[in-house]
Amino acid sequence: MNALVASFYWSRATGGVLVSAGFVKSFEFLGLDPVVGSVVKADVSGFPEWFGIDMSGYPRVDLGLGLGRFSLFMRLLVGYVIRKALKGYPIRVVYTDSPMYKRVVNEVRKRGVKLVEYIHFPVEAVFRREFLETGVFYGDASLVSGRYGRFPYNIYYGLYLKLVPFFMRNNPFDVAQLVLTNSRWTAQVAKAVYGEEPEVLNPPIAPNVEVVEDPKPFESRVNAVVIVGRFTEEKRYHWVIQELFPRLRKVIGDAKLFIFGSTGAKTAEEYYTKVFEVARMQGLRVSDTIDRDVDVYLVKNAPRNMINSVMDRAKVFLHATINEHWGIAVAEAMARGLPVVVHRSGGTWSDLVYEGSYGLGYTDTDEAVEAIAKLMMDSATWRLYSQKAVEKARELTFSRFVEKAASLIKKIL
Repeated sequence: MNALVASFYWSRATGGVLVSAGFVKSFEFLGLDPVVGSVVKADVSGFPEWFGIDMSGYPRVDLGLGLGRFSLFMRLLVGYVIRKALKGYPIRVVYTDSPMYKRVVNEVRKRGVKLVEYIHFPVEAVFRREFLETGVFYGDASLVSGRYGRFPYNIYYGLYLKLVPFFMRNNPFDVAQLVLTNSRWTAQVAKAVYGEEPEVLNPPIAPNVEVVEDPKPFESRVNAVVIVGRFTEEKRYHWVIQELFPRLRKVIGDAKLFIFGSTGAKTAEEYYTKVFEVARMQGLRVSDTIDRDVDVYLVKNAPRNMINSVMDRAKVFLHATINEHWGIAVAEAMARGLPVVVHRSGGTWSDLVYEGSYGLGYTDTDEAVEAIAKLMMDSATWRLYSQKAVEKARELTFSRFVEKAASLIKKIL
C-alpha cells in the first residue's frame, strides 16, 4: 500500500519541505510505499545538497505547473494533487501540510483513507477578522502587510482571499485522523481557532547539518552577529540595521553583522536592495561578499559551508522575526553550538529557546542589544548557552523526527 505526501512544492530548501521529506521517510519506516505529491512540478534533485536526503527513488504525482506570478493562487490546488494520486495508486494514508483540500474530503472518506494534516500556522488566523478579539489575528502582521500591503499586490492578495473558502477545509479535527503542528505556541493559536489542540511535532534538523559536540571556543571567535533567513520583510533585517546594530556598535565598537538569505522571488530581491540601501544610509560599510573588511555583510544565496564557517567564528546568532512559527535557521545555529538571541514570541521562543532555558530573549531593541553584548563580553555566559544550544539540537535530529512521526501515524493506521 502507498502513502501520499502532498505539498505545494518540493523545489526549494525550506523548513516545510524538510518536514514533508521527514514524513516520506516515516511512512517508509512503517513499511508503506511513499508517493511524492506536488502542485508545482516535483523536483527533488536538490535534496542531497540541501538536506543530505536522496528522494529520487519515489514515484511522483504533480500538476506540472511552474512557480510564477500566480504561485499564491496555485496553493489552492493541493486537493487536485490528492485526487490525482488516489486515482493512480492504492493510497492508505495521506499527509499534507496544506489546508486546501476541501474538494477531495468526501472522496478520501469514501475510500477509507486516513488523513494527516500538519499545520505550520492556521491560515484562518491570517484572514478571518473574527479572531481579532481573541488575540490570534495576524492579518496585520509584517508577513502580510509587508508583502501584500501595497498596490498591485493588495489586489492580488484580496482576490486570493475571496477564493480561499472554496478550497480550504473547515475544521481539520472534523476531517483528519491526526492533526499535528510545529510548536507549543502554534498549538495554542490553533486551539483558539479550531477549539482543539494539535499534537506538537517539532520540525527536524536536516541530516547534513552536523550537531557539533565540541564547538570552537569563545577565545577563538570574533565579535560578530549572524542572521540567516529569506530576504523578506517579516525577517526585520531593516530594523536590525537601522536600530539594533548602531546601538550595539556603541557598546561593542568592533561588532560586525552577517546576514545570509535566499532571494528566489522578485519581492525578495526588492527587499534585499532595500536593506542594502538602509545600511548605506546608516553610514555603514556594506558588502555582498565576505572577503572584504566592512561592517555589514549582506550575502545572497550563500552555500552552507560558507554560512557554517562564519557561524564557527561568530559569537551570536540573532533571530529578529516576531511570532515565528518555528525557526529552522535558529535550530541549525544551535547545532553549531552558537548561542542564540530571539524575540520573546512564537515557536522559536516557546519550543527552541524554551522561554530562556536554551538561549536569550528580548522584547525591544535595548533588551536585544543587552543580550548580544552580554554574550560577546562574558565568556562564562557564552559557554553556558553554547552548551545549551547543542543540548537542544540533539533533540531535533532527523532520525528522531522520523521515529516520532512514525509512532504518531501508527496509532491511526
